[in-house]
Amino acid sequence: MTLTASVRRPDADTDTDTDRNARAGGRATGETRTEAGAGTPPESRWGRSRDADGLAVASFVLGLVGLLVMNLLLGPAAIVMAIIALARSTSRRGRACLGLALGIADLVVLAFLVTGTGTISWNFAG
Repeated sequence: MTLTASVRRPDADTDTDTDRNARAGGRATGETRTEAGAGTPPESRWGRSRDADGLAVASFVLGLVGLLVMNLLLGPAAIVMAIIALARSTSRRGRACLGLALGIADLVVLAFLVTGTGTISWNFAG
């Protein structure tokens, strides 16, 4: 990642508040940043990536569990979480895609159950 403005390193005697702010990652007077997300500290970008990774894993788990129970709730939740994780550029893209596929599979299983029995419920007795 590159910044468009350079930060001037002053001498030790002329260290001003603006220069300290610029070195700390703040915006100096007249400085512009063109890259999206360049104004946020690295910690918040890291946290956003971790959140997206967590959403990818959660969508996978919810989609997997949704195949067995509560497909009406867990299927759409898995789909929404997977789409959000993919939109946030998760590093666990495969897991998010699996969560999306499992969420859709949850809804397909639900559709077969509803057409077969006429109710939105599981029946293991036959």
